[in-house]
Amino acid sequence: MGCQDMVNHYFKLKENNTTIKIEVIAGLTTFLTMSYIIFVNPSILALTGMNQGAVFAATCLAAAFGSALMGLLANYPIALAPGMGLNAYFTYSVVLGSGNSWQVGLGAVFISGFIFLCISISPLRSLLMNSIPKTLKVAIVAGIGLFLCLIGFKNAGIIISKPSTIVGLGDLHNPTTLLAILGFFLMIGLEALGVIGSIIISILMITTVSIVMGYSTLNGFFAMPPSLLPTFLQLNLHGAFSLGLITIVFAFLFVDLFDNTGTLIGIAYRAGFITPSGHLPRIGRALTAASIAAMVSALLGTSTTTSYVESTIGVKVGGRTGLMSVVISLLFLLALFFSPLAASIPLYATAPALVYVACMMARAFLEIDWDDVTEYIPGIITAITMPLTFSVAEGISFGFITYTAIKIISGKYKELNLAIILLSIAFIFKYIYFK
Repeated sequence: MGCQDMVNHYFKLKENNTTIKIEVIAGLTTFLTMSYIIFVNPSILALTGMNQGAVFAATCLAAAFGSALMGLLANYPIALAPGMGLNAYFTYSVVLGSGNSWQVGLGAVFISGFIFLCISISPLRSLLMNSIPKTLKVAIVAGIGLFLCLIGFKNAGIIISKPSTIVGLGDLHNPTTLLAILGFFLMIGLEALGVIGSIIISILMITTVSIVMGYSTLNGFFAMPPSLLPTFLQLNLHGAFSLGLITIVFAFLFVDLFDNTGTLIGIAYRAGFITPSGHLPRIGRALTAASIAAMVSALLGTSTTTSYVESTIGVKVGGRTGLMSVVISLLFLLALFFSPLAASIPLYATAPALVYVACMMARAFLEIDWDDVTEYIPGIITAITMPLTFSVAEGISFGFITYTAIKIISGKYKELNLAIILLSIAFIFKYIYFK
């Protein structure tokens, strides 16, 4: 059996009405739409004190490993990489906001990945997925979007801290702020025109203008991959087992679990994988791949790796199998040699990407039942608490408590289940006994 026949047989290309050529094109297209993460993730995590070069290498390797594992184990056309939103939560809430070290943060990521793995291979998967109300699921997604938007505006210099009004308008005469605004408009314009890779194109164009104008420096284009040692195996598991970090671990777990599941269902629906009875083939394998990828990302030295919704672009092009994911994996390995370029990109050039992704995530508000006050109030509380407290975990806690309390007081307690009640009690316990 030749190499091409082996690939056809392993990924079941004929059964899925696709070819090697189509899968390669789909993989390249998806990579171009999500490659911004290799520039954005290091710039965000570096604020915690982590070595930016090592985070760049960890980002590429985590994405390569996760995408390859998803393709080889589950045969799904889904790409994985360190998640937007989760990286911001890691930096601004877990480390800068709560005073934990980034090593403890990585420990929390690993523990959440391990719990995710246990859930993925057990009956708890279906139980947990069905026990969390849809309102809270979509509100968490939308809330992370608002959180990202706040960070993007801050990094762009559009908003600044003001003691008298909490926040205020930044200096719109600042050239770098104007470049960030230009980058956002360019990004959205290219996306509206259907240009593949609109995010990365915008980031590179704004960086180029910034370098030409003398606001930033070009460090080069190609080099051997930077050392991974400053972050490799640096996680602090002992510190992450602290009782005070239970909510943080849960936040990582909760967001990663539903992010992966939601992306998986969405892509499977678009690709026609869901059976007439509603069954999703190989969901256990797919979630197992995602959970292992999350654990490996912590070992490498980056925030949680998760499934990327940009994979839908590849499916739209024709990708139907895990071969697409393997192609993406190889491209992330190739990206390891672009570290000088990554180090040349200023924070304000990546800020528009945060705002754009935030706007996409905020669309989840549409799925809230706006005719039921006991549904939309907890949803709004969940979402708005995240940016206002600068913490995804606090948003989740407030959301669960509010949902349970309103349902009980309004006489709709039958809509609650044991899992929701127990989690709400746990969050109340946390606020009483932990600061």
